[in-house]
Amino acid sequence: MRKVKLSDFIEKVSIKAADLDDYSDLEVLGVSNIDGITKTNHVKSKDLSKYLYIEENYFAYNPYRINVGSIGLTPKGVKGLVSPAYIVFKTKDTLKPELLFDFLKSFDGIQQINMLARGTVRKALRYDDLCQVKLYVPSLEKQEKILQLKLNTRQYINELQSEIKTQKELLKKLRQSILQEAIEGKLTASWREHVAKRNSAGNRGQNPDIESASVLLEKIKHEKEELIKEKKIKKQKPLPPIKEDEIPFEIPDSWEWCRLGEIVHLITDGAHHTPTYTKSGIHFLSVKDVAHGKIDLSNTRYISEETHKKLIERCNPQFGDLLLTKVGTTGIAKVIDIDKEFSLFVSVALLKFNQNYIFNYFLEHLINSPFVKNQSNEGTKGMGNKNLVIKTINNFIIPLPPREEQKEIVRKIENLFAICDKLEKQIEASKKSSQTLMQAVLKEAFEG
Repeated sequence: MRKVKLSDFIEKVSIKAADLDDYSDLEVLGVSNIDGITKTNHVKSKDLSKYLYIEENYFAYNPYRINVGSIGLTPKGVKGLVSPAYIVFKTKDTLKPELLFDFLKSFDGIQQINMLARGTVRKALRYDDLCQVKLYVPSLEKQEKILQLKLNTRQYINELQSEIKTQKELLKKLRQSILQEAIEGKLTASWREHVAKRNSAGNRGQNPDIESASVLLEKIKHEKEELIKEKKIKKQKPLPPIKEDEIPFEIPDSWEWCRLGEIVHLITDGAHHTPTYTKSGIHFLSVKDVAHGKIDLSNTRYISEETHKKLIERCNPQFGDLLLTKVGTTGIAKVIDIDKEFSLFVSVALLKFNQNYIFNYFLEHLINSPFVKNQSNEGTKGMGNKNLVIKTINNFIIPLPPREEQKEIVRKIENLFAICDKLEKQIEASKKSSQTLMQAVLKEAFEG
């Protein structure tokens, strides 16, 4: 099969609104490279008499934008008017319009359109130029088979994408379930049994007893008192005691319920004013740079070294500290895992604590768990740009395990999350396959 010119299979349509008996009920339509032919509010003329009439299976395109795919095929049952700046045409009986539309939106179609378009600064494709496009046109019987194959493929892709969406939602729930089980002590139940058996067998010399969380809390309390005396941190207002009805689930005997403010030395946030930005210098992070669960420096603003020095007097983020989003997208925790200086905007909170007592990655997973996330959502105030206030963060109720168990919890979570990552890659591979499947079907048709 050889390629033929499009001129043998299409004809221009130039029916004006004035040629119709009545066009008062017809809507004005436009063409988009994403949505195709749609209703538009961009009517530049009150007099629509020169507008062009289109109906089912008519093509319309903007000569100056067809090179980016701005061409539409009028859907079934649709009639309307388009600007006289558009070109309108239809296929002859020897070519199915749906197939031509797919070709003109394909890589080969757009490539030919770009080659045939005229102009220097702003290229345009006239109708006569469009007629020079070459393509394979199989028999009508073959065209019908291709369209049926396309329909079947589209149905399969829709089912596959629906399944992919379901799998991604289930995977998200699985990650949340892992975190919830972790903070309830379920992931490390066998680890605690192993420790108990080891200790009962008299192997304490090499592996001494694990300190309970109550001892840990006392150490943190004593350390904070010393830091207050040395004026290294400010004295906090007493946190309210945890009521029995605030405790949602049972935790292991070696764990303790406490408030987040009890285990951290400082909870603060970044600059409360917008600083003067510079073209380069120190990274200035806001919520958008942390909201995806990682610290992303690729799109940050910059501030001067001098401004940075002023800001870190109050809020000095350092390697190993914890960031927490508090304005807009709230309640996302991330350990600072980059050894680079930066400052923070008010939309991000900073948590400092003694990492000999609190394992920072455990605290990250704890705050990102459904239990603490719910407290974050309930404590977020405002209608538009929502704000998670520092007082609320201080009052988060958390289950605290011993330090050694914190590390074991993180190890378990990371192992399970690694499996989730593999599943996610498989889902993404399926998604890519579904996207290329239709292209393969059409490519076979267009290449003869």
